[in-house]
Amino acid sequence: MKFHTILFDLDGTLTDSQEGIVNCVKYALEYMGIQETDEEKLKLFIGPPLDEMFMELYDFTPEQALKARIKYRERFADVGMFENKPYEGIKELLAGLQKKGIVLGVATSKPEFYSRKILDRFQLSPYFDVISGADLEGNHVSKAVVVREAMRRLGKGEGDTEGILMVGDRKYDVEGARECGLPCVGVGFGFAKPGELEKAGAAYQAETMEDLKELLHTLTEGTA
Repeated sequence: MKFHTILFDLDGTLTDSQEGIVNCVKYALEYMGIQETDEEKLKLFIGPPLDEMFMELYDFTPEQALKARIKYRERFADVGMFENKPYEGIKELLAGLQKKGIVLGVATSKPEFYSRKILDRFQLSPYFDVISGADLEGNHVSKAVVVREAMRRLGKGEGDTEGILMVGDRKYDVEGARECGLPCVGVGFGFAKPGELEKAGAAYQAETMEDLKELLHTLTEGTA
C-alpha cells in the first residue's frame, strides 16, 4: 500500500500540549470544588473530548461537565492554548512530506477555532491542506467525526479510503481511524499509557520522531 494522504492528530502528535491542558483542567476542577494533585490522572485529558473525561474520571453529570468545560475554556483562551510547543523535528517531517507531494491534514477533537490559532502560532498551518476539529459547542468531537469531516473537505466520499493514513498518540486516534476505514500509526512520544496503542490495534507504531520520519517515508514510497 502506498499512502498519498496523511491525517495527523494535534495534541501529543504535532505538539506537546501537556502544560496548558493540565493547568486548564486543574483550573476547571478547582471551580467545581475539586483539588486534583495526581498529574497522571490529569494527563488523561490530553486527546479525548473534555466532557467525556470529566464524566468518566469525576462522575460529573453532563450539566456539570459542561460547566467544567466552559471554565476550562476560560483559561485556555487567554493562556492555556499557548502553554504548548511543537515536538522537535515535526516541522522537518511535515516539510519533507509536503515536498514529496503528500496531502496533509489535521483531525483533532480540540475545537477547530483553537486548533487553527495554535497551528498558526507555531507556523505549522502552511503544511496542511485541511484542518478539521470540533466545534465550540462541544458537538462533533469524536475522532471518527473529525476524520470524516477532514476526508469530506479533501473530496473523499464514503468508503473512499485507499491511500489515506492517520497518525496519532492515543487509542481514540486508532479507534476513530478504524471506524472510518483507515489504518493508524501510533506514536510513542505522546500521551498513551503503556500498551494502549497495541491494545487499540494500531497498524504501525513509531516510538520516536525519527522512527516516524522513517516509517512515513517508507509508507509513502509504497515499499512497506
